[in-house]
Amino acid sequence: MRFEDSTYLTLLLIIPVLFALRFWMLWLRHRALRQWGDKELTLRQMPDVSRHRPMIKFCLLMSAQALFIVMLARPQIGTKVSNEKRHGIEAIICMDISNSMLCEDVQPSRLDKCKMLVENMVDHFVNDKIGLVVFAGDAFTQLPITADYVSAKMFLQSTTPALIEEQGTDIAKAIELAQNSFTKQKNIGRAIIIITDGEDHEGQAVEAAKAAKKAGIKVFILGVGLDKGAPIPDGEGGYMIDNSGNEVITRLNEQMCREIASAGSGTYIHVDNTNEAQEQLNSELAKMQKSEVSSVIYSEYDEQFQVVGLIAILLLVLEILVFEAKPSYQKTMNLFKKKHMAVAVLFLLPVALNAQNDRMLIRQGNRQFHSQQYEKAEATYRKAVAANPKNPEAQYNLGCALMVQQKDSMAVGCFQKAGELQTDKLRRAQAYHNMGVIFQQNKQWSNAVEAYKESLRMNPKDNETRYNLALCLKQKQKDDKNKKNQHQGQGKSKDNKDKKKDDKNKNDENKDKNQDKDKRNQDTPDKMSKENAEQLLNAAMQQEQTTQQRLKKAQSQPRRSRHQKNW
Repeated sequence: MRFEDSTYLTLLLIIPVLFALRFWMLWLRHRALRQWGDKELTLRQMPDVSRHRPMIKFCLLMSAQALFIVMLARPQIGTKVSNEKRHGIEAIICMDISNSMLCEDVQPSRLDKCKMLVENMVDHFVNDKIGLVVFAGDAFTQLPITADYVSAKMFLQSTTPALIEEQGTDIAKAIELAQNSFTKQKNIGRAIIIITDGEDHEGQAVEAAKAAKKAGIKVFILGVGLDKGAPIPDGEGGYMIDNSGNEVITRLNEQMCREIASAGSGTYIHVDNTNEAQEQLNSELAKMQKSEVSSVIYSEYDEQFQVVGLIAILLLVLEILVFEAKPSYQKTMNLFKKKHMAVAVLFLLPVALNAQNDRMLIRQGNRQFHSQQYEKAEATYRKAVAANPKNPEAQYNLGCALMVQQKDSMAVGCFQKAGELQTDKLRRAQAYHNMGVIFQQNKQWSNAVEAYKESLRMNPKDNETRYNLALCLKQKQKDDKNKKNQHQGQGKSKDNKDKKKDDKNKNDENKDKNQDKDKRNQDTPDKMSKENAEQLLNAAMQQEQTTQQRLKKAQSQPRRSRHQKNW
């Protein structure tokens, strides 16, 4: 048992003060009676005065007041307590996003197949941590290592070759970056999962895998594609060509993939159009050492202030029914007889049932929700809301059940009501955080930003909300920039049309001038041909000198294959 707002318990100090005042007043009363005469004779003259009833009434009143103070402190009792030891691994996924991953020899494409594979792998994670590194000619961290699987899937879907301008395939740099991205926790299984077609343009990938092996990290290689290869779409309905004008054919380099996996003490897995790679990867990761991430005592606390308030009301009713003086009908009516007490209990029982009805429904819905019976939980939570529409916990839990079922619009409405009804700042912050997550999943960046800001106003220490807010702001700026570029592009297209018309008019004028010039050349053929020959000779000599200078400069600089291959 615990108290959510234990500061109110300090008000209980009022009770002994009131008792002291009561005893002081009784002492003054007894002193006044002595002034009238003998105490026994005075009491005989007041036969209806009771000695004990006033004290009983006062004790009932003080007890009710104490219970109301306890009710303000919100007593809670844990309805479910369990010890959980979580074990997991850390995995960094290095995804090749070079242009060759757009090849469609694996359906729908190599890159899309990788995304589906990683998403299914994340669905099998429970207590593991995951990070995402993307690479081509360069590498950078797309998602730091985290246990937030929702963010991992979101970052995964936004991965395209356009993220890296420098094309090529530098597997070594990706392994080095991933190796430095793990946490410092000891005795935990670590894996680098490289998804690539094996066209390593830079080399040194085997050496990087060996270095990772020495650090206790296994390197798994998922080779995507087919041996026969296929052309690379250029996004304009055609296929990419090399510097010689030939169509580029990209093939899976299985030999390179096997060497890297062997050097990293991992496994090579071939990814094709089947699901065998997914099953094999899950099996290999399950074999890794899983360290104890945390030991959690899970307790679901339930509000009990309704019961305390009901007892306080009963005490107040009894205090009213107890008279200070002895009534004349005392012999005919005794409130403390069993039959009268039974009538009072039957009168107050419906009040107690109504007070507890919504709480019982919420507990029932929580059990259904934890057992993943989301539709039944939704129905139960709706009954709780109908019983007490002003219960913020019922509104919040209903929103969670709707959110799991992807009923986003109704879930947002429930979270909005829960935030308006809830007085506890942390719980209000959680309601607005969930609203932000729904807006973020639907790419409504402006609404998500406002929801996350409202959540941070209630709970400024929530790092997860702050991270999601920064992400949404970045995506919002990106979308605004894209919209601006589209508007500029439309304006440029109009300018280009006008420019083409002007160029066409100029070309017509040049044709007329050239015709006149040809006529003049025909009149003086020998003289003009000699001058033209000298001009052409000088131009050819200058071009040859320029070409030689460029060739010498290119030979003096180290040549890297990524400039020769843009896939």
